[in-house]
Amino acid sequence: MREVMKRQESLGEFPIEAIVLDSKSRDDIPKLLVGLQHIYTHRELRDEVFAILQEVLPCRSDGKMASGALERPGMEPWKILVLGVVRLRLNADYDRLPELANQHKTLRQMLGHADWYRIHAERQMDQIRHWVLAGEVIPHCEKVFSIFEPHTEWISKGKAGVPVELGLRVCLLEDQHGFVLHHQVMEKHTDDQVAVSMVEQSQAICPSLRVVSFDKGFHSPPNRQRLEEQLDLVALPKKGRHSAADGARETAPEFVLARHKHSAVESAINGLEHFGLDLCPDHGIVGFKRYVALAVLARNIHRLGVVVREQAARTKARVPETRAA
Repeated sequence: MREVMKRQESLGEFPIEAIVLDSKSRDDIPKLLVGLQHIYTHRELRDEVFAILQEVLPCRSDGKMASGALERPGMEPWKILVLGVVRLRLNADYDRLPELANQHKTLRQMLGHADWYRIHAERQMDQIRHWVLAGEVIPHCEKVFSIFEPHTEWISKGKAGVPVELGLRVCLLEDQHGFVLHHQVMEKHTDDQVAVSMVEQSQAICPSLRVVSFDKGFHSPPNRQRLEEQLDLVALPKKGRHSAADGARETAPEFVLARHKHSAVESAINGLEHFGLDLCPDHGIVGFKRYVALAVLARNIHRLGVVVREQAARTKARVPETRAA
């Protein structure tokens, strides 16, 4: 079935409800667009109009919609409605209509078309003026690292050779058998902001989870306090200067043992990076999260195959060979 209007905006598109129209203009187009905007922004009225548009879509002789899954999708009915009323109200011909659709800014916004120049080029030029010409510092939250994937973040690695990366952080929690129990795409979050939620969500999947080892980046006093209430052992190294109590806690045998096992998750991270997660080809934050989830699933299935083969090999080694007399 053909969509009446795209549910997700593409790069550079402007929300119809946010379009600013000239209330003093005496031309017919702004008045017409105000009426269309009123229909679109009032949910009940919009649903009624959209239902009618779906009913009047042309059908084939077999009763199926003319825009089938294997055919060209055609223009969205909302755009047909907008261009149709514009053509009739202005008594325009089909030569003038594409000119208006391509060049009239507010009409293009009502159609749901991207306005690249206004949204992206002007912003980039404004930042260049402030940064290069005026010598001002651009706040980090206003910086754009990718106009194609706006969810891209600046990641400070703090490692020799790779001090920074562009992308998104992904947090993993792996069990003692090498399976990833839970993962989280850390959109606009740091390690210390997801420590508690990772444990809570993992315990919902695996209630027997009682011991967890973390990197230093997950540490904060509130995190350690909350996690110690939920777990039997929290191997969470403290950042910065240690007190005598901190030293005693982190040199305890059970703490050291948990930290030694922590290196296994580094192997999981490296494996995911070498088998798909070094670069995400899917677009948008939804595509990114889906791609990560599939990578984790593939990792777990691969790990399952390894475990099954190892068990089969051990079983075969224990069964004595029967020789013919």
